[in-house]
Amino acid sequence: MFKVGFDNDAYLKTQSEKIQERISKFGGKLYLEFGGKLFDDHHASRVLPGFAPDSKIRMLEKLKDKAEVIIAINAGDIEKNKVRGDLGITYDQDVLRLIDAFRGYGLYVSSVVLTRWQEQPSAVAYQKKLEGLGLKVYRHYPIAGYPSNIPLVVSDDGYGKNEFVETSRELVVVTAPGPGSGKMAVCLSQIYHENKRGVKAGYAKFETFPIWNIPLKHPVNLAYEAATADLNDVNMIDPFHLEAYGKTTINYNRDVEIFPVLNALFTRILGESPYKSPTDMGVNMAGNCIVDDAAVCEAANAEIIRRYYNTLCQVRKGNAEKDQVYKLELVMEQAHISAKDRKVAVAAVAKAEETNGPAVAIELNDGTIITGKTSSLLGASSAMLLDSLKHLAGIPDEVRLLSPMVIEPIQNLKTKQLGHKNPRLHMDEVLVALSVCALTDYNAKIALEKLPELRHCEVHSSVILSQVDVGVFRRLGVNLTSEPNYQTSKLYHG
Repeated sequence: MFKVGFDNDAYLKTQSEKIQERISKFGGKLYLEFGGKLFDDHHASRVLPGFAPDSKIRMLEKLKDKAEVIIAINAGDIEKNKVRGDLGITYDQDVLRLIDAFRGYGLYVSSVVLTRWQEQPSAVAYQKKLEGLGLKVYRHYPIAGYPSNIPLVVSDDGYGKNEFVETSRELVVVTAPGPGSGKMAVCLSQIYHENKRGVKAGYAKFETFPIWNIPLKHPVNLAYEAATADLNDVNMIDPFHLEAYGKTTINYNRDVEIFPVLNALFTRILGESPYKSPTDMGVNMAGNCIVDDAAVCEAANAEIIRRYYNTLCQVRKGNAEKDQVYKLELVMEQAHISAKDRKVAVAAVAKAEETNGPAVAIELNDGTIITGKTSSLLGASSAMLLDSLKHLAGIPDEVRLLSPMVIEPIQNLKTKQLGHKNPRLHMDEVLVALSVCALTDYNAKIALEKLPELRHCEVHSSVILSQVDVGVFRRLGVNLTSEPNYQTSKLYHG
């Protein structure tokens, strides 16, 4: 059952105030490295129930008259067509999506920086494409021994070799389509160039996780470790903050490990470092807006288990290493939870064993668990969807929302005209058919009106689902997991 544990309105207010305070600290020019996802932070909304996925961009919207955006993308990621796993689009495509989204909120995107530029052919073509769209593009280059070779980094042959990005606002947000894009390097390079031009500029970091002012082994912080199992991130107590202030705060290993180097870079660029610890660099206020810790802990534990199942499936698909599974098992042990705690997973597997075929289970927000099995007319996901809508609408089980007379013509179209081998209706086809029936059938109409009530529900499948059904579940806002099995023994699963 969905329980609110996070005050989103308080977050929007306090976070924008904190950023404004940091701008003032540096005399009116701040480069803010934005980690995580700006528009669609679904991880944060899952582990902090009440957090809106677009909270960070809405917070920036409050500062839009003072802010501009730089988007960094690693030229190497363009060359190898790196894909965002959550959206299924390449990083270079996502840059265009981000620009459109920023503009939709009235935010000014000043430029795109191609980092680690080495004349990669795809990156060269991409720069021409961006410039053809009227965008300013800058190149930043690899630096030998970066970041530890400080004398070279902070020199005309290091940061000085990078093209200076012309900016005009006091808050410069540096973001990217994903990790490893060089956001921090862009910020520091800009500060180096600004300082040489006599402009005082500062740096701050906005990472939602780990949350610095909750315990190290809090489920929300453990859920961050689960989400970054592929990066081998580990949460840890910030030793620099503890030494400087005598206070325990939480950061992650990469920031702690790099801080001595960053400190030296700041000192070399600015004459002295403005920070005594990695925690000092951050401006995240999320921890102050948790209003129901029990609800947040429950949500975070559920997310850890979902990450475990999703990683098992990625290993099965050949997209992840088994070491990531082992790490997630360790995280679950630290959180005192197991995969068996996911009720829908237990229900889906039991239904599959009972029917000797694929099955899907959903846990509705009232705690009811409904299962669906595969039939000659419907896939398991589609059957579960219709049964769930009937339950929510109070429609008796024996009532059919879609008669065979409606389904069979669609099946004939799929198999005889469009060449599909699977005649069963996917979820998108079921919803279209239900929408048509809703014009003349009252039961179909009231069932369709219950779709929004599926948001935040938990779903599990006994087999890896098609991308069609996965996409529909994502758009419905449910939390989907699957067993790491395919329905068939074929080698290709499109």
